Amino acid sequence: MNITIRNWEKEDIPDLIQHANNRHIWNNLADGFPSPYTELDAREFIERVQNDSPRKILAIHFEGQTIGSIGIFPESDIHRKNAAIAYWIAEPFWGKGIATQAVRLMLEYGFKTFDITRIYAKPFGFNKASHRVLEKTGFQKEAVIHNGVFKNDQYFDEYIYSIQKKPY
Repeated sequence: MNITIRNWEKEDIPDLIQHANNRHIWNNLADGFPSPYTELDAREFIERVQNDSPRKILAIHFEGQTIGSIGIFPESDIHRKNAAIAYWIAEPFWGKGIATQAVRLMLEYGFKTFDITRIYAKPFGFNKASHRVLEKTGFQKEAVIHNGVFKNDQYFDEYIYSIQKKPY
């Protein structure tokens, strides 16, 4: 399977609008992710992430198109050796192992690029597919925060998964 993660480019705008403008994607993400997802949202997003150095948010590319996004977000202060990971995959590509491969690639990139020793994720309790992706890539479940998030006028559990940097 030919999956790559790479820098976002202006040429990705049509794919980004097509795939990000999906309520099923939005339901699994923080409310800061726009819905509906417009051309203006796509342009502003790409312009913003292109200014990061090193890049923190990368495009997921598969079979000639951009089908998702993955990001690594280093912490600061006493949490400076930690980073969060977040990702989404276009709905037509769910269940094909793409997210698993993208997370593996981002783990390699994140540990190599940033001075961190732990990467964590916080999927919603109902997002079992994301739990499986994290488990398949070596993350361990650390905790469940009951009713820890509020989305769509409902409380949901939040899971915390993490992986430690392997000594080289």
